[in-house]
Amino acid sequence: MARIYISIGSNTQREHYLRAGVRALAEHFLSLTISPVYESSAVGFDGDNFYNLVVAVDSDLSPQAVDKLLKQIEDNNQRDRSGPRFSGRTLDLDLLLYDDLILNEGKLILPREEITQNAFVLKPLVDIAPTLCDPRNGKSYRQLWDEYDQAKQPLWVVEFSWLAD
Repeated sequence: MARIYISIGSNTQREHYLRAGVRALAEHFLSLTISPVYESSAVGFDGDNFYNLVVAVDSDLSPQAVDKLLKQIEDNNQRDRSGPRFSGRTLDLDLLLYDDLILNEGKLILPREEITQNAFVLKPLVDIAPTLCDPRNGKSYRQLWDEYDQAKQPLWVVEFSWLAD
């Protein structure tokens, strides 16, 4: 059984699609550890602010099968892949970590590079796994967050109700 971490984001009907994404993950995995929800500005394009969080689950699926499942959940939630890479989206699910596996297989790269590049990925990961170490450099995610230029990408904690919808 592998411990995996998945980032979830949305900037279109954010509350609805975050709930839908978490519900879909709960249908496939037994127990979810869920970070707080953060709001941040869009990165790489002008657009509405995003809501983001990170979820940890245990899975016996392969990394490739998890990635395929995440794409299917996105598609089931009206994810439009026809636009530019950096654009608004209903639901964005990314496999961040799969145990301490280092993998570079086409578009599937683990650990996902965005972990250390984007506050909206790193901070929620720190909230649920502060002592977990990045398999590339051995530093804990807490240490990486402490070293991160937090003024570069401001985040705001969002009071979020999982019961609505």
